[in-house]
Amino acid sequence: LAKRLAAHFNLAHLDTGGLYRALALHLMRKDISAETAEETTAAATIPQLDLRLIDDPAIRDDAVAHMASVIAAMPAVRAGFLRLQRDFASAPPVGTGAILDGRDIGTVIAPEAQAKLFVTDSVEARAQRRFLEMRERGAGVNLLEIQDDLRRRDERDRNRAVAPLVPAPDAMVIDTSDL
Repeated sequence: LAKRLAAHFNLAHLDTGGLYRALALHLMRKDISAETAEETTAAATIPQLDLRLIDDPAIRDDAVAHMASVIAAMPAVRAGFLRLQRDFASAPPVGTGAILDGRDIGTVIAPEAQAKLFVTDSVEARAQRRFLEMRERGAGVNLLEIQDDLRRRDERDRNRAVAPLVPAPDAMVIDTSDL
């Protein structure tokens, strides 16, 4: 949705979740798992991270998503990406503005943004979409396992000490469960 809005309005787009997924993929390719990831190592990797990994289809794998959620809860990692995201928002590479897509944009990255949309939907709706997407790619998937994974991720993201998953007070909340 964010990518389509950006294209429609000729604005730059940044999938900030893609940053964490790219870092997760980078670490996993260095044989670092979610269980062994250390905050200092993950944060120290950010400056040399190849941001083209955001476009690598492998960042959509479940293991990468899990790892991304784990490292996104690390304060040093969040701090490492903070400047990059704020710079993108204030001086986008194309267009006259930017759309940033992520779980803490309106509350942490750009609390002064003119427009904030908090797009949400039920775990069941997200799991069904993910299930169909993965099945289309030929992956053997289980809908209930996807639901459980999403619940754990949401719980972890809502309760993290830094930048928890909450809508900004002035955000328009849009529930897409039935869309």
